[in-house]
Amino acid sequence: MSLTTCNVHFSQASDKIVYVSRPLMGQLKLSGKKSILLRLGGETIAAAIKPLKRAGNHLYLSAGVRQSIRIPKPGNVFVQANGDNEIQLGPLVGILTDMIHSSEGYPFGTRSGFIKQVIRSGDRKAFMFGFTPGDINWQQETVNGYFLNPQGGWYRRIVPLPDVIYNRLPNRKAETSAYISAVRERFVKRQIPIFNWSFLNKADVYKLLDNDPEALAHLPESVPNPSSAKIKELLDKHKFLYYKPTGGSLGIGIYRLTYHPRRGYFVRYRRGSENVLVRYSSFQTMMRMLQARLGSRMSSYVAQQGIRLIELDRCPIDFRFHMHKNGSNRWIAAGIGAKKAGRGSVTTHVKNGGSLMTPSQALGRTFGDNADIILDKARRVAVKLSEAIERNYPHRLGELGLDIGIDKSGEVWMFEANAKPGRSIFKLPALRSEGKASVSYIVDHCLYLSRFQGGTGQ
Repeated sequence: MSLTTCNVHFSQASDKIVYVSRPLMGQLKLSGKKSILLRLGGETIAAAIKPLKRAGNHLYLSAGVRQSIRIPKPGNVFVQANGDNEIQLGPLVGILTDMIHSSEGYPFGTRSGFIKQVIRSGDRKAFMFGFTPGDINWQQETVNGYFLNPQGGWYRRIVPLPDVIYNRLPNRKAETSAYISAVRERFVKRQIPIFNWSFLNKADVYKLLDNDPEALAHLPESVPNPSSAKIKELLDKHKFLYYKPTGGSLGIGIYRLTYHPRRGYFVRYRRGSENVLVRYSSFQTMMRMLQARLGSRMSSYVAQQGIRLIELDRCPIDFRFHMHKNGSNRWIAAGIGAKKAGRGSVTTHVKNGGSLMTPSQALGRTFGDNADIILDKARRVAVKLSEAIERNYPHRLGELGLDIGIDKSGEVWMFEANAKPGRSIFKLPALRSEGKASVSYIVDHCLYLSRFQGGTGQ
């Protein structure tokens, strides 16, 4: 397989000829050949080729060729010779999302800006576009995708099914529907890699890692749908725990339960825009309150051992590790943000009064000269945990958000893993460069999975 980059040009000729500059002819081992098979995504056509006297790597596609194979735009892209006269342009990369709250200039609502970032990052490496499930024509095996013009505006082009798909469907409910499941399975049937298969809920992650000794060393004890007796047992054992919904996000619906042998039971939670702390004299009265507030939803809750995290100003700190598979198919921590809980808050979420800071700011005040050692340890653990989740998960992953805690003795714990992590840590000015690197890793992993850039896929 011979791989290089080239500059694709559109010519107005109506014939079905691909004009190839002589240096590119040599690199792709096309010298002396009269015809090729030209491939884009899932589509292949036969075309005549002619050498062109021009320095550099250039490919001129006539109108006849473009009409047959739907090349979306001119510009720099990868090209590879696959043997047997086949030349492949691309990769063709689709970002799967939806159109909730869309408007002119924002076809994908609030996600439009992020999708635009990813497309721009891959601009000189691939043909990248956004699309929704409704944009797919399965009979013709095409997608009516959203591409970006040089000015940053959106335009539509019909292209073949892509080489690889980055799944950013943002809605848990829609994603579990039979329709979306069928869409994903159709891509799998056509051997089109799709990564970030679905959201992970908390119970799924604990179940996945239940028999993985390497991961279990860093997981707090967690019990899905615990009975009242089990909750009491956990409180007697650990003195405090978190009671949270398995499919929740942003800290919504989380309760912190604490047991003081002499003072009774305490529950801390968020009510509207307020942090609430209530004391109960008995375990039974505390449970009656939870049952009254949650009702049948209690069956979708998990009880998790509380960990005595490091603190600043008597407020606990945890960390978001934004993990990516890179162009070599290895896990890497693209960005790490420290989150300090707001006073009296159950969680460190910014919406609940938390604040963002860099890990060095958080660890420096806690561990002093050992801060870098502790951070390196946490980074290694985050990579190990990502590898453990991946080897126990039945679908392809390319991105994870790990909520990591460090206790006062420097031990590292994972509380949650999200397969479609938010990007709020990258709003911190000190982490903007990490935010750009995160987007680059997405593009690099798409290249790897598409078998461009010398990758072999998986």
